[in-house]
Amino acid sequence: MTTHLSYTHGTGTTALLGDTIGANLDRAVASWPDREALVDVPSGRRWTYAEFAADVDELARALVTSGVVKGDRVGIWAINCPEWVLVQYATARLGAIMVNINPAYRTHEVEFVLNQSGVSLLFASISHKSSDYRAMVEEVRGRCPQLRETVYIGDPSWDAFRRRATGEAAYAELSCDDPINIQYTSGTTGFPKGATLSHHNILNNGYFVGELIAYTEQDRICIPVPFYHCFGMVMGNLAATSHGACMVIPAPSFDPRATLEAVQQERCTSLYGVPTMFIAELNLPDFAGYDLTSLRTGIMAGSPCPVEVMKRVVAEMHMEQVSICYGMTETSPVSLQTRMDDDLEHRTGTVGRVLPHIEVKIVDPATGVTQPRGTAGELCTRGYSVMLGYWNEPEKTAEAVDPGRWMHTGDLATMREDGYVEIVGRIKDMVIRGGENIYPREIEEFLYGHPKIQDVQVVGVPHETYGEEVLACVIPRDPADPPTLEEVRAFCEGRLAHYKVPSRLQILDSFPMTVSGKVRKVELREPSPRTACP
Repeated sequence: MTTHLSYTHGTGTTALLGDTIGANLDRAVASWPDREALVDVPSGRRWTYAEFAADVDELARALVTSGVVKGDRVGIWAINCPEWVLVQYATARLGAIMVNINPAYRTHEVEFVLNQSGVSLLFASISHKSSDYRAMVEEVRGRCPQLRETVYIGDPSWDAFRRRATGEAAYAELSCDDPINIQYTSGTTGFPKGATLSHHNILNNGYFVGELIAYTEQDRICIPVPFYHCFGMVMGNLAATSHGACMVIPAPSFDPRATLEAVQQERCTSLYGVPTMFIAELNLPDFAGYDLTSLRTGIMAGSPCPVEVMKRVVAEMHMEQVSICYGMTETSPVSLQTRMDDDLEHRTGTVGRVLPHIEVKIVDPATGVTQPRGTAGELCTRGYSVMLGYWNEPEKTAEAVDPGRWMHTGDLATMREDGYVEIVGRIKDMVIRGGENIYPREIEEFLYGHPKIQDVQVVGVPHETYGEEVLACVIPRDPADPPTLEEVRAFCEGRLAHYKVPSRLQILDSFPMTVSGKVRKVELREPSPRTACP
């Protein structure tokens, strides 16, 4: 009897797009010049497709006048705003490589990203909540020799930059396989790695994610998820513009009330979020007072969706066709997605089935042999969506993408007989806090610099709201004077993103070890009376 293996590939009648992002936008403008392309609810600003393309072209010409050429790295360190979207499409228009920088980053992280990618021009917000971006840029500027100019959004420097646009710009010839975007994903070996993505990678992924939830020019997509991540800029923006749909920005960062107000005001047909976002919206005291009847679909991704939450999203938010997506930055991001007519069990018990033009398989992590269906192994994916590589890190690229061009996700999964995939664990010890992926090694490397810490191991422990929180297990230099949680958090303040800062601390004499000398992190996650600071 032949064993049914855990391998499947996505078929479909719709061909891959061969466009660059700029050419694809031109096609949308030609088809729907007067339809709304972008709405910023906080400021009330609106763009039709013709107006949006004109502003994109103006910014692209200003970039050319400023000396930016194809292949140059242009950073964007900003909260969600229309200017973020204009930078995304303007850099793509001329072939510059946009470098996404997480708005939660602090000086330690942004300095690394600016230098590792070689950013020469940076667009940044002025400030947001506790982040003073101008002050942080000034602090690191002297240590970032390639950074020659910073333009602040909402500042006179933004308007002055736009006025540099003169005449017609001479753009370089572009290929859809050119690198267009670098997104930093935290690594297990310390600092983040820059996943380098092409027009072909992200345009097609946004397009096919939109195809599977039947986007047309009639759709209006509420995007409360951050643009710096693929969820916002690919599944949101590129899915919209490749279908002539409208991008709706409800707020600079996630706000449940502002999100529902935007859906109601703009008659949005689609809403995005990680499960914790939907939970926050459903739990608003006046939730029932919002008119959400315009919704039909949306995307939930980032972590598993509880069954009861999915039931309420479908029934009370009118999102009967809501879709679950699974992916990773290195795969542009989506590899697996539920379909509009999938039942509740498939939407909550699986992460969907493979997208068109993509392959997935589940292999034995030790041997690489494809497993029988129903047997757990490492999830691997191959196809147009796999990144070009990690920026300037060929060895790390080779560790993630094998000679057969399979991307190894590091996730343990099983494939059902019907091709749907369940995620059952993680090979690496990634922590997922409220949809943010946190890799312990990066935090450990940073905490080694604390004067009171001799050794440290970081693990994720359960948290009622965020799914997981960060626990730092520390061996102090002086057992009589161990660091306090307050001291550890103060050391991280302003240098690590808030979601990476440990919220729990455990002081230990030693770590539990395997026979081969590796730390048994599974034991560190277990409740212990030695946990000093909740």
